[in-house]
Amino acid sequence: QVQLVESGGGLVQAGGSLRLSCAASGRTFNSAGWFRQAPGKEREFVAAISWYVGNTYYADSVRGRFTISRDHSKNTVYLQMNSLKPEDTAVYYCAGDSYLRSVPSRRTDDYGYWGQGTQVTVSS
Repeated sequence: QVQLVESGGGLVQAGGSLRLSCAASGRTFNSAGWFRQAPGKEREFVAAISWYVGNTYYADSVRGRFTISRDHSKNTVYLQMNSLKPEDTAVYYCAGDSYLRSVPSRRTDDYGYWGQGTQVTVSS
């Protein structure tokens, strides 16, 4: 059974930092991504990483503040979030894509495996 389990969410003041973790079990992926969904909004792309090469990709809204990384030995992907803003408040989901692509996808439909989500709340 494939599982993605996120952790690390919470409440933080604007300007603060959080690190999200996503532990995968049951299989490995060619790429992994982080997405987020705020109340009343569609789920949106945040960051992605190619699992073996390690290339990273970011949404414009988080580039320079967020860093995605992975640990092969732990089959875990991380999202380090710095300089958090109230507009970063959302449920954050990690996702796995088993399809081999030239670059990781930004589309939710391309990810076949999802975690349960972790709440991130940034107060002003």
